[in-house]
Amino acid sequence: MRVALFLTCVNDTLYPDTGRAVVKLLTRLGVDVDFPAGQTCCGQAHYNTGYRHEAEPLARHFSDVFGEYDAIVTPSGSCGAMVRELYPRMGERARAEGRGDTLAATLAPVVPKTYELTEFLVDVLGVTDVGAYYPHTVTYHPTCHGLRSLGLGERPLTLLRAVKGLELVELPGAEECCGFGGTFAVKNSDVSLAMGTDKVRNAESTGAEVLCAADNSCLMHIGGTMTRLRTGMRPVHIAEILASTEEEPAA
Repeated sequence: MRVALFLTCVNDTLYPDTGRAVVKLLTRLGVDVDFPAGQTCCGQAHYNTGYRHEAEPLARHFSDVFGEYDAIVTPSGSCGAMVRELYPRMGERARAEGRGDTLAATLAPVVPKTYELTEFLVDVLGVTDVGAYYPHTVTYHPTCHGLRSLGLGERPLTLLRAVKGLELVELPGAEECCGFGGTFAVKNSDVSLAMGTDKVRNAESTGAEVLCAADNSCLMHIGGTMTRLRTGMRPVHIAEILASTEEEPAA
């Protein structure tokens, strides 16, 4: 398989270690991973803020950059959902506006072969034990896009349960939003803060050392709230846990 890493803007700018962890993990599993240098934003921020037409050139560029690969893997549930759920909708809207089928035809090739990391591991590679070692107590937050748009379900939990040394504890109110929501956190800051506080208090009640998720944008919001509340917990992307081994343990 020709597999491409779609790192995303947030990870490239703020969390490059997550991208390195994905490459380390997939390489350990025998996957040859390429990083297309021409990749840019997928257009999610534009689309979700109401700039649908402005997102279209970014979507076209995404298809140009990634179209020739057999699989596109991303450590971001929200960006994965943008491609899988909203790219088809963009094509349909363009058609409804009388602009023909060009956009839909351009975007169609990348939609079915874009995978969030845990989907790729479980559904494509057929792996549930990646040989990881992480001797910490962990609770898992299923982010909104992963939960509702991609339907990740038990995949992340199955992978975490197989990690040597890891104690997985259930998060109360796990399916509740953390309050980030991109620009929602800016436009509705008081509501966002309250939702984030509820999420962190629930996480703190588990006694876990680490809260993990499959999307760093949500972890950024949760982590900031943890710092303000001085909980002592740490937000960690699931890729960094799965990439950790006894020979090369993560912090």
